[in-house]
Amino acid sequence: MCDSRLLPTDRDRPLDRPIDRRRNDAARAAWLYFISGRTQDEIAAQLDLSRQAVQRLVAFAVSEKLIKFRLDHPIASCAELAALLTDRFRLAFCEVTPSDPDAPGSIVGIAAAAATRLQRQLASKTPMVICIGTGRTLRAAVEELDTLDRPQHKVVSLVGAMAAGGHASPYDVVMRLGDKIGAQRYPMPAPVLTETVADRETLQSQRAFTVLRELREQARASFVGISEVGWQSPLHRDGFVTDSDVSALVEAGAVGEITGWSFDAAGRPLRGPVNQRVASLPLEIPPKRLTVIVGGGPQKVKPLQAALTGGLGTALVTDEATAKALARTIHEGGNVMGGSRG
Repeated sequence: MCDSRLLPTDRDRPLDRPIDRRRNDAARAAWLYFISGRTQDEIAAQLDLSRQAVQRLVAFAVSEKLIKFRLDHPIASCAELAALLTDRFRLAFCEVTPSDPDAPGSIVGIAAAAATRLQRQLASKTPMVICIGTGRTLRAAVEELDTLDRPQHKVVSLVGAMAAGGHASPYDVVMRLGDKIGAQRYPMPAPVLTETVADRETLQSQRAFTVLRELREQARASFVGISEVGWQSPLHRDGFVTDSDVSALVEAGAVGEITGWSFDAAGRPLRGPVNQRVASLPLEIPPKRLTVIVGGGPQKVKPLQAALTGGLGTALVTDEATAKALARTIHEGGNVMGGSRG
C-alpha cells in the first residue's frame, strides 16, 4: 500500500517544475527502497535510471525529510536505562534514544522522540490544552511533527519569548506549534525576566495572564526544556539574563532552569532577586499533570538530576549518553529522591 505522505500523486503539485519532478522521483525511489524492499539495482531498472541516480534520489529524499524512520526494535541498553530511570525517579515514562558518538551534543534523536510523544497527545480530536516551554530542542521537536488539522486544540506558552530589552528568542515554540497543527495559540506577553519585581507584578496583573493561568489548569500535559545555569548558558547567551544575574544565581547554588525558573541541586526553586523577576507561569511542584522534560547532552546532566530529584517533571525524553550519566549518579549513591507520578 502506498503511503501518500511518501509518494506524492500528480495532483500534489505541478510537475512542470524541475524541483517538483525531482521530489516526486525521490519519493518514489525512497518508497520502493525503504517500504517495498527493492534493491537499488531493481529500482534503477524499474525507473529506467542508473544505480548512481537512484542512490542520489534516495539520499535526497532523506535530506529533504520526505521520509521518517521509526525503529520498531528497542535497543536493549536504551530500554534498560529507561526502565532504571523510570523506576528510580517514579516517572510516568522515560524515552531514551540512541546517541551519536561523533556528535555528543546532537538533539536530533531527542527531538524526534519528543515529537512522537507530543504527536500522540495532539492526535486526539477531543479539544485539549497543551502547555509548552521554549528552547532549541523543543523547537526542533515541533519541526519533526506531522502537519495536523486541530483547530479545536489550544497551545499555551509557559514562558515569554523575549528579553527585557525587547529582542525575541529564536526558539519560540508556541507560535510554530500553532502553525503546524492549526491550533489556537496563547503566547505569553512578557519577557522571561523583567527588569524589576514591580514590572513583573504589573504584567501579571493583566487579563492575559489570568487567561494563561486558567488555561494551564485545564491542560492535559506540559512539555518543557531544561538548561544549565552559568556563564554562556542559553539564558545568558541569548540575552535573557545579565552577567550580574548569572553571578547571583551561581552564588546561590543554581544548577539548572526550566521556563526561566532556576533551581538548586535538590531541584528546589531558588529564593532570591532573580527568580522574583521571572514572569513565567510558576513551576508546579509536584506537577498536577503529565510534565515531560525534554533535553540531553553533557551540560544537561546536573540540571536533569536536580529536576528529577525535586520532582519537577513526571516524564523524561533524553539520549543514551545522558541517561548513562544519570544512571551513574544513582549507582554512585547520589542523593536521588523520586518525584510523584503525573
